[in-house]
Amino acid sequence: MSDSRDANQPFISFQRTCPIIRIFDEDKAREFYVDFLGFQLDWEHRFGDNFPLYMQVSRAGLVLHLSGHHGDASPGSNTLVVMKGVQAYQKELIAKDYTYMKPGVETLPWGLQMEVTDPFSNRIRFCEQDDGGEASV
Repeated sequence: MSDSRDANQPFISFQRTCPIIRIFDEDKAREFYVDFLGFQLDWEHRFGDNFPLYMQVSRAGLVLHLSGHHGDASPGSNTLVVMKGVQAYQKELIAKDYTYMKPGVETLPWGLQMEVTDPFSNRIRFCEQDDGGEASV
């Protein structure tokens, strides 16, 4: 892909995307994102006692922010994650025998896709694109 920016324009580079996902129960969020999906807990933040939790989890280059704050996100969101190794990830998840989720892998026109839904109705679509394929949400 060529760089078509005007030489007089400043260079702009985006470094990372961090979706913010709304959560309502801290224990259920940890059980799903850390125990089931295998993310590591990077950090947690609260403004004080009896305030909602805001935390970051990550795995293999994917960073997610999980928030109990009302205005940060809407429950029932959908996040598309383009990745490699979706079938291996699905086998890892199935081996955990998690009571609430047994994800499968679909073959779609743009590649392989595994969708999980967290306890707060947020969906994550893990998509391994075919060569030259476009991921669709």
